[in-house]
Amino acid sequence: MKKTAIQKPEGLTEVLLHACCAPCSSAIVEWMLANGVRPTIFYYNPNIYPREEYDIRKNESKRHAESLGLRWIDGDYDHEAWLGGVCGLEGEPERGRRCEQCFTLRLTRAAQEAKTLGLTYFTTTLASSRWKSLEQIERAGHLAEKAVEGTLFWAQNWRKGGLYERRNQLLKEFAFYNQRYCGCEFSLRQRELQESQSSQL
Repeated sequence: MKKTAIQKPEGLTEVLLHACCAPCSSAIVEWMLANGVRPTIFYYNPNIYPREEYDIRKNESKRHAESLGLRWIDGDYDHEAWLGGVCGLEGEPERGRRCEQCFTLRLTRAAQEAKTLGLTYFTTTLASSRWKSLEQIERAGHLAEKAVEGTLFWAQNWRKGGLYERRNQLLKEFAFYNQRYCGCEFSLRQRELQESQSSQL
């Protein structure tokens, strides 16, 4: 029997979806609803810098959820605590140890929220981005489920099954704000450096 691109855990009807932004959530949420899974969207991204950028992404995520009649939860913003969580890893490159620590912090919080809501499974839109390491995300998710008893991480490559292409279509349909960098000040500096170097060529 041929395996489909998206593998839904057997019997799953509800899940906590950690959402990094509306564009990355859109195709995943659409797939879930079409396949009998109702997500509760949990927006928890204290890594995002500056605050203005965080608020724009948060409001777009909330707008998307409300347009579909889905429950949306604000995980609150504590950037200083996040900086403490990645202390010593500031100089790491993108896809380095800082990113994996960031994923672990955010997914552990997502697992805690899932448990509070009485949901067994949690997953994340982080695994939809071609800029992220799927291996890092999966390791972080499994560390989170071990840290929060009674939860299970739904490890899924959300780029598959045409979802990445559908994401780009929905981005235009909803007229979402589309960010140009991952989120933290370290990824922002790297993006600015790359743009500066490109302009000098």
